[in-house]
Amino acid sequence: MTSRAERFTRTYITGFMASGKSTVGPLLAAALGRRFIDLDAVIESKEGESIPEIFRRRGEPDFRSLERRELGLLAARSGIVVATGGGALTDPGSMAIVRDSGVLVYLELPLETLLARLRGKTGRPMITADDGSPLDEAHLRERVTSLLRVREPAYRQADIIVDSGSVSPGETVSLIMKSLRTLSVHA
Repeated sequence: MTSRAERFTRTYITGFMASGKSTVGPLLAAALGRRFIDLDAVIESKEGESIPEIFRRRGEPDFRSLERRELGLLAARSGIVVATGGGALTDPGSMAIVRDSGVLVYLELPLETLLARLRGKTGRPMITADDGSPLDEAHLRERVTSLLRVREPAYRQADIIVDSGSVSPGETVSLIMKSLRTLSVHA
């Protein structure tokens, strides 16, 4: 089990796809003087395939297993900020690793903001048609709503929840930094 003080050397950022994890993460890492790591990029590099290819060839359960493996390896490092995939923490093993080894931050956004950011996007296997094409508006709303219903309980386990929909990435980082200071004082 990781000591309370050691948990503060690792920050994990979660949230739905397009919530800003890959934008806020590097900014937060710079503010903390840490290294930023994108979990999806690590998996793509090690597996030699894109996330959509992994999903298509191997399926979601295998992909979640890869996330869990990499999170286990990252939990042994310190001085990092990790952006998780949007569904990574629905896996109980991945959630346990993150909760034990670091501070979890949830970037929360309203449904309409998520839909606006995801509209017409490809390369995200959970919100595209089987052939990889973008979903129409009705199907996108249905899919995002359904995925949020499943993922929201995991997101809500975060140590810090930031409504990042109405502020800039820099302001989001400031809110996270303030919350981290408050958490560390009460640790």
